[in-house]
Amino acid sequence: MDIKKIVETPAEWLNNTGTHADIVISTRVRLARNLDGIPFTNCAKEPEINKVISEVKNAVKNNPYLTNASMLDLSQVNNLVKQFLVERHLISRELAENKKGIVFVGDKELINIMVNEEDHLRIQTFSSGLEPQRTWQMINQVDDELSKSLKYAYSSNWGYLTACPTNVGTGMRTSVMIHLPALDITKQIRKILHAISQVGLAIRGLYGEGTEALGDFFQISNQITLGRSEEEITENIEKITNQIIGHEQKAREVLIKENRIQLEDQILRAYATLAYARVISSKEALELLSLVRLGAGIGLIKEVSLKVINELLVLSQPANVQLLAGEVLSNPARDVRRAIIIQQKLFREKIK
Repeated sequence: MDIKKIVETPAEWLNNTGTHADIVISTRVRLARNLDGIPFTNCAKEPEINKVISEVKNAVKNNPYLTNASMLDLSQVNNLVKQFLVERHLISRELAENKKGIVFVGDKELINIMVNEEDHLRIQTFSSGLEPQRTWQMINQVDDELSKSLKYAYSSNWGYLTACPTNVGTGMRTSVMIHLPALDITKQIRKILHAISQVGLAIRGLYGEGTEALGDFFQISNQITLGRSEEEITENIEKITNQIIGHEQKAREVLIKENRIQLEDQILRAYATLAYARVISSKEALELLSLVRLGAGIGLIKEVSLKVINELLVLSQPANVQLLAGEVLSNPARDVRRAIIIQQKLFREKIK
């Protein structure tokens, strides 16, 4: 795998082309699959783990949707590269800690497969904006092709068998990465998040379970996989996300109508800080980019596109900053380099 190429080429799902892309950054569908007759990863012995890797390699090689996929053996890379892959949503934190894990990354980071995480396979597909149907169709095709070469652990009573009981059934998690700054500013976010949890959905931070929702970026996903079809899960996520989008849009309208000057001041100060500050921490970068993204979404910020802001959400993360710089950096040096990367991106866009 050419890590340098991935570092320098932002994922296509960040390009702001999908439905409601001003509010929903991306849609992800993930399938958990295990090979029949082999213990789950946490119980498997080394020969069994190696057998999983061998069989998945052969299946990927024969899959037309993964002809140009790159493979990376995580036992052969350092922690910085692993953290970079986590920041790019290509692997989970759990896989980063697994010494026998590997990852396949398809073209433009739209398809990837984690091998020997909690389950033998975690297949993922991504789309820009709110596109659960299209993303499900994409992963369904990839999965169907893989199943021609791999025999999955499957029960006619329970569906796909997984290491965690909450994934048994379809083994499917559909999630949206959504940006809700106006609901936060208008103090409605707690009520909305509570309502989401009451209808069987999970709310997490930008990097999944156990992470903080910095910058008003959230991941919303289904919790139930058993007893519901993939189509039902997909339709439910789309329906509820559209309701949340409606609330966010109304909150933005209220802010513009009732607090326009204060809102503009807040957004323009954030843009000025990003454009001229010499030192920016990763937390501050997310919070400032969140405000500038809101400004671009309502048409106040015209100097920079939502696509570039989306890319900066990833490129400003610690491991991305260091790999872009080509060296390991101390925290203070990293904050300086982050400011430079953000400004180069912003002003390059402004010149265009």
